[in-house]
Amino acid sequence: MDDHNNGKVYLTREKLTELEHELREMKTNGRADMAAKIAEARGYGDLSENAEYDAAKEAQQHLELRIAKLEETLSRTQIIDIASLPTDKIYILSLVKIQDQRTKQTIEYRLVAPEEADFEKNKISVTSPIGKGLLGKKEGETVVIKVPAGTLEYKIIEIGR
Repeated sequence: MDDHNNGKVYLTREKLTELEHELREMKTNGRADMAAKIAEARGYGDLSENAEYDAAKEAQQHLELRIAKLEETLSRTQIIDIASLPTDKIYILSLVKIQDQRTKQTIEYRLVAPEEADFEKNKISVTSPIGKGLLGKKEGETVVIKVPAGTLEYKIIEIGR
């Protein structure tokens, strides 16, 4: 379950469904909207001096890049069933309860793929400094993690699903 060496993107089924829906929207409605904007801008006259046409074409390129990136991500996706996760050490999608050794505050994080990270929901990326620092660690261990603001020290209280 190491996210670093095999190029796979590990996601929950819910996140995969959400990304597939987003891709469908971009390919259908997004492309249709772009085509309409380009056609409208083309109606403004001389294309060599038509800022609206240039902006619409640029927006179309951005949409196509987002579609291509999402398709590429989805092609590398592997679904993980959280219920089948081992709890012997911290893996991607592990639910981890840690205690800040300085403040004694307890925090709970779920380690996720970068595509699924949402700090507001306590979902942190396995590629973030804290995520990298926790991966592979066991319950009871204390980890020291370097972050841009300095150093954090956490004790791993519990590893769950």
